[in-house]
Amino acid sequence: MSNIDISQTLSQLQAMAAAAQGQVGAKTAAGDAAEFSKLLQSAVDKVNEAQQQSSKMAESFEKGDPQADLTEVMVALQKAKISFQAMVEVRNKLVVAYQDIMNMQI
Repeated sequence: MSNIDISQTLSQLQAMAAAAQGQVGAKTAAGDAAEFSKLLQSAVDKVNEAQQQSSKMAESFEKGDPQADLTEVMVALQKAKISFQAMVEVRNKLVVAYQDIMNMQI
């Protein structure tokens, strides 16, 4: 089974959501942008890794690999699905926050 830590991914997604809502401490704007970019890229990479791992596990189960356990495959598939759904929700919140900022009058 993969070593994806869902709680770590969830905490990263929550940190991204907090950053999108402006709840991050006072840092330089350039530092925040770089840190946020790295955090977002890391979260996307972990979601991608979870999806690829679950796909490989499902494929090996379908081929009849005796090492592939159905419960592990199903758990991996659900973890990948949940992490992807969480990423989509964070993206939606970021889009809404961006649109709110763009609609602000100066």
